[in-house]
Amino acid sequence: MSELISNSSSNLEDDSVVDPSSINSHVTVLLDEAVQALAIKPDGVYVDGTFGRGGHSKKILEQLGPNGRLIAFDRDLSAIESSKAITDPRFNMVHSHFAGMQDKLVGMGITKVDGILLDLGISSPQIDEASRGFSFRYDAPLDMRMDQSSGKTAADFLANTTEQVLAEVIKNYGEERFAKQIARAIITERNDGRAITTTGQLTKVVAGAITRFEPGQNPATRTFQALRIHVNQELEELALTMPQCLALLAPQGRLAVISFHSLEDRIVKQFVRDQVNRDDLPANFPVRAAELPQPKLKGIGKTIKPSAKEIKRNPRSRSAVLRVAERTNVA
Repeated sequence: MSELISNSSSNLEDDSVVDPSSINSHVTVLLDEAVQALAIKPDGVYVDGTFGRGGHSKKILEQLGPNGRLIAFDRDLSAIESSKAITDPRFNMVHSHFAGMQDKLVGMGITKVDGILLDLGISSPQIDEASRGFSFRYDAPLDMRMDQSSGKTAADFLANTTEQVLAEVIKNYGEERFAKQIARAIITERNDGRAITTTGQLTKVVAGAITRFEPGQNPATRTFQALRIHVNQELEELALTMPQCLALLAPQGRLAVISFHSLEDRIVKQFVRDQVNRDDLPANFPVRAAELPQPKLKGIGKTIKPSAKEIKRNPRSRSAVLRVAERTNVA
């Protein structure tokens, strides 16, 4: 597998270098490559952990036979509404974050599946719907929740957090070198009676706190990414989900994960590596080769990135990375 994405700011959320007229909100990233990576069995059971607008799910259904089955998950109410257009009896939609995958599937009588697809991060429709508060391209309420039915908004977080916690969130999840200055500016604004409740306010405060930023990039890019990841607990959810995928996959079952920045890709890469390289015994520990821990996963091919043609058609795909692993026979 190749190295991590070098620049985490190359994210779907970074629209500052993208011509809005070239954006198609419904273009599924790495559509053919991701579904092909699953090596679909006509009678298999598959999971789309991030339905979005259903691009991957529809492609999977095209390759399933009459006895195949697809269960999709999403916590976004707009995605749930979009899924109603699929009336295929082989398809089930579940309103849940994918960290609830195993419990939900067991409740449906499913303990093993033949493939799992995770398309991580934020989707284009979420960015393009101004009222969701994900993008600095619009002045809108600072929401950022992927599940609009529950949880605290980004504005709620900013209204109650401390400067230290906020700085840590912006630094750790946005990899922002000016995290302390940004956090101080936000808290000062709040303490002066100007609570930050809109994306426009936040963008302005961040821009005023940063003295240097990457050419062609909105100064607020990394801060918006950090808040979104924190509000939705994206990395924690992914870390909880990876062991569930391992437990759910039947032998020769495939796991395909599309990441859009280094933080989530690092979690995927490390988990797969740990399952592939399970020899964690002390050096020179006396043990027969046959008794060494055997890998539960094996990597399939190299990481896959969008072609130049796809990036031209859909600029937001440019930072996508697809990793594929297969479950071995080891229990």
